[in-house]
Amino acid sequence: MAKDQATLANARRDLARYQQLAKTNLVSRQDLDTQLSLVQQTEGAIKADQGSVDSAKLQITYSRITAPIDGRVGLKLVDVGNYITSGSTTGIVVITQTHPIDVVFTLPEGNIGDLLKAQKAGPVSVEAWDRTNQTQLATGSLLSLDNQIDTTTGTIKLKARFTNEDDALFPNQFVNARLKVATLHNAIVIPTAALQMGNEGNFVWTLSEDNKVSKHRVTTGVQDSRQVVISAGLNAGDRVVTDGIDRLTEGMQVEVVTPQATPAAATPGSKPLAQRKS
Repeated sequence: MAKDQATLANARRDLARYQQLAKTNLVSRQDLDTQLSLVQQTEGAIKADQGSVDSAKLQITYSRITAPIDGRVGLKLVDVGNYITSGSTTGIVVITQTHPIDVVFTLPEGNIGDLLKAQKAGPVSVEAWDRTNQTQLATGSLLSLDNQIDTTTGTIKLKARFTNEDDALFPNQFVNARLKVATLHNAIVIPTAALQMGNEGNFVWTLSEDNKVSKHRVTTGVQDSRQVVISAGLNAGDRVVTDGIDRLTEGMQVEVVTPQATPAAATPGSKPLAQRKS
């Protein structure tokens, strides 16, 4: 291309001289036209050269692959020196988007009504907890829910989105999801272990001031694997028994042991343990 540019510069100078000489009829019209054609021919060659340069630049861009998304790069699937083509199905590497990241989980069909009511009030908060359900990993919001219930499980699929700025969530990680659909103020909550079921319905064993037990029928509200809300049957401050319940009888006196203390070894005559209601 540089050679053609130099040739064009020289041809233009010759054309300028021919034009001056043509004014005094020192060169023929044919010579002038020939020089003009040479200039135009060289200009066309330079344009062709520029097209070749642009094509070469385009080919260079094909040697660099840019990911269409941000994310975490996995282990490489090819090594340096491997031959790949545009038709290769294996790929070079897998990129997984992590900011944000979505969590798919299920909800029992019996809770759909509460969820829909919460959605009408505004965005629904979702918490992600670890496999043991002991550590909260992240807080996000409900993104969408499926349009039908899985008849084999009686559940519906939901999707929540988390910003995951601290990378607490990892692709394909197992988490427990908690939906916040309502807030119960001043609710009476007891450990699930204290709730019993008999012929007369749900009941708990409560403690008097002198540590004597008595049975109380209760009405329950929402619950999980650890706690249950008591809608009726207990008052704030009541103490309930959580261990040794199968050995209790009405009016029996028990020994109260706090959760922090190390209990003595169990014996056939040991007394049931009690715990203060939260």
